[in-house]
Amino acid sequence: MKLARSALLAAALSFVFVAAAAAEDASWTQPQKPFRLYGDTYYVGTQGLSAILIVSPQGDVLIDGTLPRNAPQIKANIRALGIRLGDVKAILNSHAHDDHAGAIAELAKASGAKVYASAAGARALELGGKDPDDPLYGETSPYPPIAHVQVVADGGVVRVGELQLTAHYTPGHTPGSTSWTWRSCEGKDCLSMAYVDSLTPMGAASFRFSGDATHASRVPAFRHSLQTVAALPCDILITPHPGLSYLMARVARRDRGDVHALIDPQACRAYAADATTWLDARVAKEQQAPAGKL
Repeated sequence: MKLARSALLAAALSFVFVAAAAAEDASWTQPQKPFRLYGDTYYVGTQGLSAILIVSPQGDVLIDGTLPRNAPQIKANIRALGIRLGDVKAILNSHAHDDHAGAIAELAKASGAKVYASAAGARALELGGKDPDDPLYGETSPYPPIAHVQVVADGGVVRVGELQLTAHYTPGHTPGSTSWTWRSCEGKDCLSMAYVDSLTPMGAASFRFSGDATHASRVPAFRHSLQTVAALPCDILITPHPGLSYLMARVARRDRGDVHALIDPQACRAYAADATTWLDARVAKEQQAPAGKL
């Protein structure tokens, strides 16, 4: 199924320029029964925040933890699949805001898993989200700091048993934003899975992605990230906020019998194209607004 790009654009632009701290949605804590996405890949998050579990006989990988108060839900969802928390050997992060990283400290403690992130992402996780380089610095909620985060290089691979997940640095939404790709198979049918980090240019009222006296322009790096996303191996797109990839709607279609509802090899390219529009709009707004008055 092709992503409904016009609807996606309208939905995302409704909150692109709103601080995340003021935009928490009830769905972020709404329980969601865990389910299989494809092959060895499962959804174990809430209705509005993704957490993805990839399983193998030698150990499992969890991507993102959602909000701190959701930790019991994530643990319960993993157990509901018949999986022991101790089987989770690695926890990966997309970006270090509380709605995606807040529960990681508790989940890592409960499972004994190592935590992995990009270089900038590791620094932010170890600061409990209080990263002064974050465009939303001061407007997101802090969370328990995570000690000893393992740094994964751009293009680096995290291996757990037969699982191999590749890190793709996609800075923009935060300096440490990272997207992850891997392969999942059902029998001999294997697909490229892409967990693509948020691409929304959200910042505090005084922050300018186009740069100011305090920092250089973030726009070139952001545009490079969009090119990276467009080129990812991407049969099934998953996003930290599932609504941005219409994940639940596509899963519902799949469960009603549309076996190809989740599969769209052009999804990452379409997502990057829409995000280019969001970034262009943000830069244009910054150029028109007086300093400190976005």
